[in-house]
Amino acid sequence: MTKFIYIILVVAFIDTFIQLPIITPYALSLGASETLVGGIVAIYSLANMVGNIIGGHWVDRFGRKRMLYMGMLAVGGVLLLYPLAQTGGQLFFARLLHGLAGGVLIPAAFALIGDQAKARQSRKPMAFAGASIGIAAITGPAIGGILAAQSRTEYVFILVAILFFLSVGLTIKFVPESMKATSRQRVSWGHVGPLLKNVSLMQACLAAFALMVSNGTLAFALPLLVTQLGLTSAATGMLLSIYGITALFIFITPLNKVYERLYPGRLVVLGLGLIGVSLMLLSFIHTLSLAVVLMVTYGIGFAFVFPSMNQMVSTASQDEDRGKAYGIFYAVFSLGVVAGSFISGVVTELLGVPFIVSGCLMLGCSVLLVWLSQKRITESYAVKRGA
Repeated sequence: MTKFIYIILVVAFIDTFIQLPIITPYALSLGASETLVGGIVAIYSLANMVGNIIGGHWVDRFGRKRMLYMGMLAVGGVLLLYPLAQTGGQLFFARLLHGLAGGVLIPAAFALIGDQAKARQSRKPMAFAGASIGIAAITGPAIGGILAAQSRTEYVFILVAILFFLSVGLTIKFVPESMKATSRQRVSWGHVGPLLKNVSLMQACLAAFALMVSNGTLAFALPLLVTQLGLTSAATGMLLSIYGITALFIFITPLNKVYERLYPGRLVVLGLGLIGVSLMLLSFIHTLSLAVVLMVTYGIGFAFVFPSMNQMVSTASQDEDRGKAYGIFYAVFSLGVVAGSFISGVVTELLGVPFIVSGCLMLGCSVLLVWLSQKRITESYAVKRGA
């Protein structure tokens, strides 16, 4: 199961990353207005949030494997609608369906990995999941840009659809169901309430939101910084690749032993702290070499946060509600994606210091996470004394 689920995860996230450099030009080529283009870009993440919540319940009700391959079938089918779009409105509808279908897929994949991590009592599966996403983040935009430049943009969507259909076959043949039938019988929407009150899940969701806001800040403000340094847009791509490669190096080398040695909550706090410091210092640099150092620091922080917050979701949930837990988690994750660039844009317009504000937000989230941990320990101690 192990190697195939990570291959499937690469495909699932390439679907998102490969479209980053092409979706806006493609929408404009169909005659969409700038306002509609913004809606086309945003609707995917918004629909993804709805798909995460509903799909998370289905993952528990009908099983991880079934919802994984059904989600991939749905995404593959929707991708074939993109080349058929003749107007911006039709593309908007395709993106809406795409977000809903993708929202089912991700909770299914991570519930499978979470089941595996819990069964093996190991945190490394989440590191390898992070590596899969890192590979997709590094290769996806490059592949999308190259294909769009050398041929018609429509071919990008067809290629990814084919990858999804091939992954369906891999899933059906090689990925076993990790959820017992007895656990599915206990599934209920009533589990949502306790999950929303679970401190570990709250911490993971806060970390996910903060991490995506920081990513949105980089996507919005890093090109502006590069321009101020008198560099070309190629430097932006290089700097973003550096942080991705740094995180990937930690995920797949013996350095990933850190996930076994340190508690996930501590790694999340440390990682957000590193991200916060690196973002704040980006406001004061004047050379490319310093920017490289800070992006390496950001990459280390990202590597600490991503697997650890996913591990916290797995630990906070049981077999019968793990799909819903990941659905809630990735809904907040998608919310952070939507909010990140918007917050950066508003801060830049009003204050002109997006990196400083985002860095302060990261450090503030770190402090809040520590407070929540202490609150949980105090409550647990009180419960034990009462018993």
